[in-house]
Amino acid sequence: MIDRRTLLATMALTLAPGATLAQEKYPSHPIKLVVSFPPGGPLDVMARLTAQYLSGTLGQVIVDNRPGAGGTLAGREVARADADGYTLLFGSSASLAIGPALYGNSGYDPVKSFAPIAMVSSVPYVMIGATNAPFKTVPELLAYAKAHPGQLNFGVPNGAPPHMLAEMFKMQTGADIQVVPYKGASTLITDMIAGRIHSGFETTSVMMGHLREGNIRGLAVLRETRIPELADVPTMIESGVHGVEGSSWSGVLAPAGTSNDIIELIRKDILAGLHSPAFASKLKLMGAEARVMTAAEFGTFIGGEATRIAAIMKAAGLKAQ
Repeated sequence: MIDRRTLLATMALTLAPGATLAQEKYPSHPIKLVVSFPPGGPLDVMARLTAQYLSGTLGQVIVDNRPGAGGTLAGREVARADADGYTLLFGSSASLAIGPALYGNSGYDPVKSFAPIAMVSSVPYVMIGATNAPFKTVPELLAYAKAHPGQLNFGVPNGAPPHMLAEMFKMQTGADIQVVPYKGASTLITDMIAGRIHSGFETTSVMMGHLREGNIRGLAVLRETRIPELADVPTMIESGVHGVEGSSWSGVLAPAGTSNDIIELIRKDILAGLHSPAFASKLKLMGAEARVMTAAEFGTFIGGEATRIAAIMKAAGLKAQ
């Protein structure tokens, strides 16, 4: 009788809901990290750095670029994915604030549709200009725009933070400048090097090399103090323009409903990476800084950014193009 009861108890435990999942080691196959912009852009660069580190600690992580609709295509894919930890979003203000504000039918809620895991970094924006442009500083740009209304153009990835920054710059200065939307940063940079685009905004993470080589000119950094790696580039405030500041923040999220065990496992490895000398040194080379928050703090931050950016875009009259 005792043997029979023991056997039945063992069978019940084996057949209990979730027992198979509990026995399966996570991850047992590659993890997909979905990025909302094409390869070569600032978000893609940071995502690949994160995926490279996680692949050496957690398991194979593959970057999956899903550009389109201001980042909302990527956000929608992850929001609808199984909450099993194998599809993650490398989120940013594009997919979690700007995109949903531009496209009212994005198909997901920036706060409710995801489980925040960890913020990765914050990267400063820099105003850039073509080397053949008829200006070398922000005051010279504004003077030229005043003398030649409608003739200067800003290249921006459509629906991305640089798009919002360009509109903010126009609002604050009253300059008559044409904003030209691009699908991503890589083609924009190519056109600027070729002299087809006069100016724009991009992160230091993708522009540092170009600025050091001199094939693109740095006009102003969008923060209160100068960046040590670009010590010769003044701040926007030093250039006489106030109210135009911004940084590109990024982090990892999972679909809502993902288990806390999986979230904590991924979070632990991300935080270890942020504190490692190798990861930290690469962030420094890009002018980026690690942003360590709890998962709850990251979620609160996202909600605040979504509200703040939506208000700015409404005031600017920005709509999807």
